Amino acid sequence: MKALPNLLTSARIGLAALVFFLLAAAGGALPGQEGPPTAASLLIWISFVVFIVAAVTDYFDGWLARKLEATSPWGAVLDPIADKIAVAAAILGLVVLSPRGALPLPGFLILFREVFISGLREGVAPRGVRLPVTQLAKWKTTLQLVALALEMPATLAPYGSPLRVGADLLLWLAVLVTLWTGFEYLRGAVKALR
Repeated sequence: MKALPNLLTSARIGLAALVFFLLAAAGGALPGQEGPPTAASLLIWISFVVFIVAAVTDYFDGWLARKLEATSPWGAVLDPIADKIAVAAAILGLVVLSPRGALPLPGFLILFREVFISGLREGVAPRGVRLPVTQLAKWKTTLQLVALALEMPATLAPYGSPLRVGADLLLWLAVLVTLWTGFEYLRGAVKALR
């Protein structure tokens, strides 16, 4: 029972990979495909459901770890990795699905921040500097997951539709919060290293 939180976190990684492959298949971008399949919209809806399930595990793995008193160093390491894989898989899958859509620029900014801060953490750790996760950074992940989930069905909606506009606005809000939290971590690292 104490292994359940880490199993959920591991499941999130597997589900995230599945989301990427479903979106890539819907876009006709898998090896051997000769264009999008006739069931592309079904694949997008399945990817949406799978991504929602994966995102929900982000809440439940932490909740179960605390409730079962099953927090572990491995879980603390794996959880943020699973979050980043889920976000990256959705962004890359959506860009493959719709390369001329609204996602490439905000997707790049989100991925840039995630990679930069992960590298920053790794670089300052040997010097005894810790950059603990802030509450705003937790909300940032939730905002990213919700925005990316909405972007999936939004690809099926016409340009200018409320769903597409709402998903794009929410995604840009996620970008702003993502960049702000990245700036806070960078500022903290610079201050600690002086």
